[in-house]
Amino acid sequence: MSDIPENLSYTKDHEWLKMDVGAGEALVGITDHAQESLGDITFVELPELGAHFSAGDVFGVVESVKAASDLYMPLSGEVLEVNPSLESSPELLNTSPYEQGWLVRVKLDDPQSTEGLLSAGDYANTV
Repeated sequence: MSDIPENLSYTKDHEWLKMDVGAGEALVGITDHAQESLGDITFVELPELGAHFSAGDVFGVVESVKAASDLYMPLSGEVLEVNPSLESSPELLNTSPYEQGWLVRVKLDDPQSTEGLLSAGDYANTV
């Protein structure tokens, strides 16, 4: 498994967040561990712009040659942007899970709320 980036927050469901607290936003993606477990990703279903999710809600699905897996929203917020590259290139989740393979950008309901999120070190202990 590759290194777990220190600058991100993580969930036990293998999603990551890159917080921009000043803007009240976060990028959300799946971890290297998640993409490795899924195998070759063939399709990603992402939400509509403007959709609102509570922490823990299913916001999309990732399908691979092995299985389909739900995506869980790490913190409550509104979807501002979905990664347009994933529609034609879902394999970006395999090749670049922390950079080009981000899933959604979310306007957080409460940017200070990090309840339930794990540090890189804590996440490393779960995988």
